[in-house]
Amino acid sequence: MGARRIRQARLFVLSKSHARRLWLRAQRLDEYAPFGGGPGATRAAVEHLGYVQIDTINVIERCHHQILYTRIPVYRRDHLRQAQTVDKTVFEYWTHALSYVPTRDLRFYLGDMKRYRQDGRPWFAAVKEEDLRRVLALIRKQGALTIRDIDDDVLLEKEHPWASRKPSKRALQMAFYQGVVTISQRTGMLKSYELTSRHFGWQRPPKPASEREILDYLLDRALRSQAVVSVDSACYLDAPRKPAMRRLIEARMRRKELVSVELEGAGKLEHWARPEALDAALDPAPERIHILSPFDPLIHQRKRLNLFFGYEHCFEAYVPKDKRRFGYFAQPVLVGDEIAAAVDLKTDRERRKLLVQRWTWVSNRSRASRKRRIEEALHRFESFQLAS
Repeated sequence: MGARRIRQARLFVLSKSHARRLWLRAQRLDEYAPFGGGPGATRAAVEHLGYVQIDTINVIERCHHQILYTRIPVYRRDHLRQAQTVDKTVFEYWTHALSYVPTRDLRFYLGDMKRYRQDGRPWFAAVKEEDLRRVLALIRKQGALTIRDIDDDVLLEKEHPWASRKPSKRALQMAFYQGVVTISQRTGMLKSYELTSRHFGWQRPPKPASEREILDYLLDRALRSQAVVSVDSACYLDAPRKPAMRRLIEARMRRKELVSVELEGAGKLEHWARPEALDAALDPAPERIHILSPFDPLIHQRKRLNLFFGYEHCFEAYVPKDKRRFGYFAQPVLVGDEIAAAVDLKTDRERRKLLVQRWTWVSNRSRASRKRRIEEALHRFESFQLAS
């Protein structure tokens, strides 16, 4: 069963299999090299997905590089550096987490930056005005700086485990969320901070998007990268916007730009899609194999992943070792339109090997033939991991 239309109710009944294929197509995981190659492919991928999450864990390649490699087989880390630092077609800011975001979308984040300037003090209560003025004066005078370039701090006690003891770093973080500085370059995870206006060469900043424009942006981004959406998936970890998002969806329904979808197994959870997406012909799903980061856009919305794929991923880096099911940093393995296994990986950079710490099958289909093909994909992933 694929998409079946009930005319009286103007409702599409959608099987999970068809829904999975629509989502995979929207994520560009059903074809080889959908964005081409070279630095331009990195910009195109980030623009299509809307964001690429950043994370510090590096038992294997950090997730932002892995997410891009998954969709760009010839991806090189320097391509992201060029997009951020040279071409300036992507920038870093907070979505549901710290992420690379297309620079073309920057105006949709200016409102958040303004709110941090106006009422963000509860988050940065420990930052003193003199510390903020000092680091900004240094950047104005010397150009982009890393936290290592500032060595005259008097260390403070941490407020929570992930906080910094350096007043300068806290001030830089505050200025970053306020949009006064931006991250102009990363060397590994070491960030260089530059004045936002100087980095982008602004005579004047772009005009901030209105709240209605932001809602349109979030919904269009979800439709582009998810195909079949819910209020939750369009406003992931953004609960205050959910009522307005529902009203926007209902308005588009009245204009016949969206149709209601009854997704198999979803119960009362409502979904919507563009009618042309449901009417489009889908070729048989190719059995492409992808080793997916737990922060991949297909994976990080855990409830949605479970609904569409029947796979419940658990991120176990902070789970006691004896209670882990999949392993410290398990990677879901996508085979065609099914999560077939989870492999806990670690890169031994001294011995130049990708180590499989644990292999957990979550599907019973054709394990022998799939194991060989997954191992081939792991060898390709190893080559990417170890490339200089």
